[in-house]
Amino acid sequence: MRLVSLILISVLATGASHAAEPTGDWRVEDGSAIIRIDNCGGALWGVVAWERSPGRDNRNPNPTLRGRPTLGSAVVINMRKTAQGRWDGQVYNANNGKTYEANLRLVGENALRIQGCVLGGIFCGGQQWTRVANGSSRHGRSDVCSRVSDLPRRAH
Repeated sequence: MRLVSLILISVLATGASHAAEPTGDWRVEDGSAIIRIDNCGGALWGVVAWERSPGRDNRNPNPTLRGRPTLGSAVVINMRKTAQGRWDGQVYNANNGKTYEANLRLVGENALRIQGCVLGGIFCGGQQWTRVANGSSRHGRSDVCSRVSDLPRRAH
């Protein structure tokens, strides 16, 4: 009986820790896009899975990427778990072509707080994203990890 209890506790603990991971589809604060986040080898990555209006990455500092469609591009970059419920890494803003040090954390089952900072964390701004139910069936299936597998893993 003790062995069964230990197995049950282990399964429940694994499920609880997995549920606390902010993977899935998230609608950005202004509703203009949905970002699909997945765990790729221990780091969170997120790509644009849907956008209200097709966009282009016209301000990308890399000339070979400039002008690419924003749909499918990485915006949540190499986020690693650093504290209970917090992930640190980078976020890319295609509106200005800049990459920022950033962090994210769940603030509820269906709410995610993402914050980007400049000047070593002196100035920060953020958004609250909302989970999209059944996102993969509504917006097509996209494998985040295969889309970002060729990107350099930036250190933070």
